[in-house]
Amino acid sequence: MADREQLIQRARMAEQAERYDDMASAMKQNVVGARRSSWRVTSSIEQRAMADGNDKKLELVKAYRETIEKELETVCQDVLNLLDQFLIKSCGEDQLESKVFYLKMKGDYYRYLAEVATAEKKTSAVESSEGAYKEAYEISKSMAATHPIRLGLALNFSVFYYEIQNAPEEACKLAKEAFDEAIGHLDNLNEDSYKDSTLIMQLLRDNLTLWTSDQQDSEGGEAQP
Repeated sequence: MADREQLIQRARMAEQAERYDDMASAMKQNVVGARRSSWRVTSSIEQRAMADGNDKKLELVKAYRETIEKELETVCQDVLNLLDQFLIKSCGEDQLESKVFYLKMKGDYYRYLAEVATAEKKTSAVESSEGAYKEAYEISKSMAATHPIRLGLALNFSVFYYEIQNAPEEACKLAKEAFDEAIGHLDNLNEDSYKDSTLIMQLLRDNLTLWTSDQQDSEGGEAQP
């Protein structure tokens, strides 16, 4: 796993130089993204093999999925250790933006673990993810409603409620509040962050449209083809 080793090495070099932003940058690389995608594809193939009764294929796919899970868990845990041991602790009282960003990141990585975990591991990951998101959310209330970090937190926290907690109403409520508050403060939007903020607002609106439609379909009436 050369990419994982390189990730940790870069993060630790940044830590030794006390360049905490560089640590975050090193950890933000899309090391986890590829494995999450691979896990989803492999899980889908595994389900089809199970339905077809193809035991030989099922055994192979299951072993591959478990390998991906272990790699994903290792990378996520490395990142979470760096967040807890260095990044979050390094934030002073005047560094609220950084603290929200790192807590959001903590929530994200526990969410990634929750996607693939089972039984007690899943329960623990879900609780840790929600705890980090909630702490970040409370702190973010002191930030501008249009701040991209605050909006990004609302986006990911709402996805957590929808996909992990299976709580569409809570997800829609959180996303709608964030979108509406940002719309109400568009005149105060910082020119430097305009592109980032409006992009996240669009993602919030897209999710709201999709989730609301899904709820209506499940409450009655046939889904349109």
